Amino acid sequence: MTLKSTKWLTVAGTVALCLFIVYLGQSHYLSHPESLQLYLKRTGVIAPVIFILIQIVQVIIPIIPGGVSSGIGVIVFGAVEGFLYNYVGLLIGSYIVFRLVKKYGQNFILKVTDQKTYVKYIGWLDKGQKFEIFFSLAILLPGFPDDLLCMIAGLTSMSTRKFMIINILCKPIGLFFYSYGIKELLGILGQFF
Repeated sequence: MTLKSTKWLTVAGTVALCLFIVYLGQSHYLSHPESLQLYLKRTGVIAPVIFILIQIVQVIIPIIPGGVSSGIGVIVFGAVEGFLYNYVGLLIGSYIVFRLVKKYGQNFILKVTDQKTYVKYIGWLDKGQKFEIFFSLAILLPGFPDDLLCMIAGLTSMSTRKFMIINILCKPIGLFFYSYGIKELLGILGQFF
């Protein structure tokens, strides 16, 4: 995979996501998400498993904006289940991407992100222990590129255990803000359909 194909996947994923949001709005699922939740409950474990897989993949290959997919998870599955499915998918994806970078290094990162974004955050590696503090805060708070930072963490001497502890403890707070913030924004958009 090349950076160019990753960018095309991101564009295609974003377009598909926009079309899905329009569909949700026109079907009145944004303004009445409980009807969609009832429909998905009838699929059994299929819908949650597919959503978790989407979250895993979007961490490794950024095909859709992660914050938006987290908000959609809360709308589609409800507050508790949506949050849980987001959390599980993002944790698994973060673990996989961390391990991939441990194995393949910077080359992997540059296949899925552009040089400018990479350079913007790679400077934190030169700060030693401060990277771990920055990484923890970035995972804790919304607004940072968590997936890229998980990749950059793979370039450090950080152990998998420490990486996972940081993610397990810090990710729920940032995820909460992303999920519910996007959910509210999509709810407002739903009023226009």
